[in-house]
Amino acid sequence: MTFSIEEVNKDPILLPNISLGYRILSSCASPTSALRAALALASGLEEINPVSLCPPAISALIAESGSSQSIPVAGTFGPFHLPVVSYFSACACLSDRIKYPTFFRTVSSDYFQAKALAALMRHFDWQWIGVIQSDNEYGRSGVNGLSQEVKRFKVCIAFVATILRTYTINKIQNVVNIIKQSTVKVILAFATEGDFHPLMLEIVKQNITGIQWLSSDAWITAARPSTPEMYQAFGGALGFVGRKMAIPKLKPFLTNIDPYKDQNTAFVRDFWEIMAGCRPVLSGETVEGSKICKGNETIDYHHTFFDVTELRDPYNVYKAVYAIAHALHRLLFCQPVGEKTMKPCLNISELQTKQVTEQLQKLNFTNQFGDNIFFDENGNPPAYYDLINWQLINGKVQHVTVGHYASVANGVYELSIQKNEIVWRTGKMVPSSLCSNDCPRGTREAQIKGKHPCCFDCISCDDGTIANSTGAAECSPCPQEYWSNDRKDECIPKAIEFLTYQEPIGIAVTVVSLLGASLSLATLMVYIRYRETPVIKASNSELSCFLLFSLLLCFLCPLTFIGRPTLWTCMLRHTAFGVTFALCISSVLGKTIVVVTAFKATFPGNNAGAKFGPSQQRIIVCSCTVIQIIICVLWLRLNPPFPDMVFRYSNKKIVLECNPGSEAAFYAVLGYIGLLAITCLVLAFLARKLPDNFNEAKFITFSMLIFSAVWITFIPAYISSPGKFTVAAETFTILASAFGLLICIFVSKCYIILIKPEKNTKRHVMGKS
Repeated sequence: MTFSIEEVNKDPILLPNISLGYRILSSCASPTSALRAALALASGLEEINPVSLCPPAISALIAESGSSQSIPVAGTFGPFHLPVVSYFSACACLSDRIKYPTFFRTVSSDYFQAKALAALMRHFDWQWIGVIQSDNEYGRSGVNGLSQEVKRFKVCIAFVATILRTYTINKIQNVVNIIKQSTVKVILAFATEGDFHPLMLEIVKQNITGIQWLSSDAWITAARPSTPEMYQAFGGALGFVGRKMAIPKLKPFLTNIDPYKDQNTAFVRDFWEIMAGCRPVLSGETVEGSKICKGNETIDYHHTFFDVTELRDPYNVYKAVYAIAHALHRLLFCQPVGEKTMKPCLNISELQTKQVTEQLQKLNFTNQFGDNIFFDENGNPPAYYDLINWQLINGKVQHVTVGHYASVANGVYELSIQKNEIVWRTGKMVPSSLCSNDCPRGTREAQIKGKHPCCFDCISCDDGTIANSTGAAECSPCPQEYWSNDRKDECIPKAIEFLTYQEPIGIAVTVVSLLGASLSLATLMVYIRYRETPVIKASNSELSCFLLFSLLLCFLCPLTFIGRPTLWTCMLRHTAFGVTFALCISSVLGKTIVVVTAFKATFPGNNAGAKFGPSQQRIIVCSCTVIQIIICVLWLRLNPPFPDMVFRYSNKKIVLECNPGSEAAFYAVLGYIGLLAITCLVLAFLARKLPDNFNEAKFITFSMLIFSAVWITFIPAYISSPGKFTVAAETFTILASAFGLLICIFVSKCYIILIKPEKNTKRHVMGKS
């Protein structure tokens, strides 16, 4: 501080012809002593002569190092508008402008240090940490800010232990026991060097090793704990400190300290006693218990005290002095305000501390080292930290810079680390600190009731969900077309299911379908070959051929139900089924009407047989079929069937089936076929006892009963059958009903034609034999 003030006084540009005076008092790191010293400095405020050319007793106060000491000082002088600039008080609580309106500092606030420490923990994935804090505002405020930050990164604090330099050995040992019983491998000590040192000694004494220590800026670069003995337990410690700077002109100033040049200079004799091992005395002064200097002593200028290349806290003092000097300069000297107006010069006797505070708040300048100096609305400087690592080099503990944390944009901070340069307590491997190990793939974290969020069990993901990374908090559901594998770490495509030609059901349907088509075709050939025989003529050969042709199509229809559904096959299978069966039942209906009208034609005067000839029969068949075709065309036009993926049958497979599109159209097709079948059944039933040796109405009745029974049975089977079995049920129903018609109507006739040709006569058909 003395060097900085003298440098300002020698500067011809900064405060020209004005010298800064100063008075330095020691607070002995005590809040009460700090306040007493500050009040002593400020006590001259009421003694100033109003006509004096001198400014107030003090224009600003540079104080204090510890936050606990700065809090009462800043709180006391705030109402008096006296600016207080601290070079080491980092407590975030001092940023409260309501309580401390005139407090400024050149050291970064613990608010930013908490953000830096939280970013460090996140960077190395330390989720389970312990905290040791000073039992004062510095420790409590710092840990409170840290707790708020680490919550965002899901870091859990296992314990918070408090220490203070005045604690008894029993309290310190209690903290040591907490450390020994905990499972944490990373511990942050947010404490001042004086408070933490007794605990460090006890930890070394009890040989507690294997802990990765993190430090606040209060002790990581302190000289007292940086010894090889402490390194046994605290080697590899990491901590953030302010920016370091080299002040080359400071070394000549230090080496020129001589207690015999100015014996009244503050602290010089105490300094000389430490460095030279003897105490210089004034003339006539008696000193007891100390070696008296003779005047020819020399000191070792290679001592670390004279190393001015890596100054951190002294550089904060340097910035504090220059900040006050620049604020005074702006108040006392004219500066242009506009193009023609000039700021009036302030008489030094008119200087007020409130004005100094206002200028400090607006201050913004760049010092000779290129460092931008300013204070935000809370009196804080721009945050910048070096990341320090304790390393043992040549038998000495060195504070090696391995990274930094600084602002890169408005409100955005960046952590940069040279991992390869770090020496860990565990060697070159980054230590791990977890309450529970990360859950493996395929499992998720399950919170244990009553414990920290970082402590959890791992449970397997539910079916249909996966965790494809370690440490998953939740399992992710698979897409609809995928399902989880057995390990629950990957979504695999669901099995595709549809009726194929290769599986047993598909083979059976194909074989039966081709068999029925072959029998229909063979029967048709028989009818064509024996079309002139009485049996064929009696059963209406033209309608029989229509019926056999439609049965041939009915037997081939199930083949469209096999294979992967496409848009064309879906439209074809439903419409082909509807039209072919409509043609089939229409032919049966025509044969039934022929039988009924033929019987009525036997009554005298009844010419019904003449009115219902071949042309009328064709009209009946065609008109009944056309109605079904119209229904199918409207169905295809308005809402046609389409291939669909169905997921409801099973979680592990996708059933490909044809969605009918319009349920109403689908049931209209079935209903129309049912209407034709019921009409046939009623007419055939009424004509079943007609006096004829070869009454075809009986066979039509049986065929319609079988047809109706098959389709009535199909409805519950269709509804209850899952997946491809629905298609199988529909195909077997088609085949069964077609076989029923083929067997009931044509087997008996083919039997007579092929096996009993002697019965294939007109007399036998007329029932006269």
